[in-house]
Amino acid sequence: MNVAPNPANLNCPLPQSDRATVQLAHGGGGSLMAQLIEQMFLPAFNNEWLNARQDGAVFATPGARLAFTTDSYVVQPLFFPGGDIGKLAVYGTVNDLAMCGARPCYLSVGLILEEGLPMATLAQVVQSMQAAALETGVHLVTGDTKVVDRGKGDGIFINTAGIGVIEADTLEIAPNQVQPGDAIVLSGDLGRHGMAIMAVREGLSFESPILSDCAPLAAPVQALLQAGVTVHCLRDLTRGGLASALVEIAEAASLQLAIAERQIPVEEAVRGACEFLGLDPLYVANEGRFVVFVPATEADRAVAILRDHAPGGKAQCIGHVVGPASPALVTLTTQIGVSRVVTRFSGEQLPRIC
Repeated sequence: MNVAPNPANLNCPLPQSDRATVQLAHGGGGSLMAQLIEQMFLPAFNNEWLNARQDGAVFATPGARLAFTTDSYVVQPLFFPGGDIGKLAVYGTVNDLAMCGARPCYLSVGLILEEGLPMATLAQVVQSMQAAALETGVHLVTGDTKVVDRGKGDGIFINTAGIGVIEADTLEIAPNQVQPGDAIVLSGDLGRHGMAIMAVREGLSFESPILSDCAPLAAPVQALLQAGVTVHCLRDLTRGGLASALVEIAEAASLQLAIAERQIPVEEAVRGACEFLGLDPLYVANEGRFVVFVPATEADRAVAILRDHAPGGKAQCIGHVVGPASPALVTLTTQIGVSRVVTRFSGEQLPRIC
């Protein structure tokens, strides 16, 4: 479908943020990022695909339904326990396509390199990207390279865009498909990517080393779909973690969600690191975890499939959809049985995490 730009949007003044300058937190998945999207980007670029607020745009072409997504990676350090910026760039874009229910096919890559970057470092990143592409079955088919002055690029920045095919004609995975009573299933334990990055930055060591959960997610999603599980919504848990993902879905669908802390798996090393640093695992970034909303009658089957196919093998049903709510609401029952509201965080817990 071809849709012409709305002329009314082309000359309208952009809404003003309550911040005079861009802050790190504007890219962190919390309330400032949500404000930037709601007050500036959505009004400026208003269209049906963007307004769906998915991890990618889903659209029909003659003969196929496609998903299209893009992401940029600015992580520091470039290499971290369990991964690196190259692997992260491929997996991250593959995962965004998977969250649309698509089979990832093709990627582009844009490299912004800083003058003085060692060629050996660049070669290592490129080789990591190629290995990740082979693992996930995607092809890196086009790209671009720019170089910026020494001190202006922090080594490497990577942008990737991806195209995937949605093989079921009637499949619609989106927040507006979530139904009252749906089960909320988490694919694995939380917080390992963020804590792996933080441990390197702060020079921390733990009795049990923390490795990033950086992993591709297309295979477990396809396993759910091929098994006939009714998938209503998917979301990977990157910036802002589980908490932000659930708040985004609740707000997009005007729903109340309820989750239970005792059902949420967190490794002891991660929990200890979070306590030491004053962080909440619910908000820590992941790069190989997602939530899926399915009918309650299919929750056990979804959990069993994900334990067999998802990274980590620790899938759990962590809650349910209570019903319509205005305003939208996410509640957490704590370990001691107290209920509290889960909100977006206002600042930036872990900048430059992906």
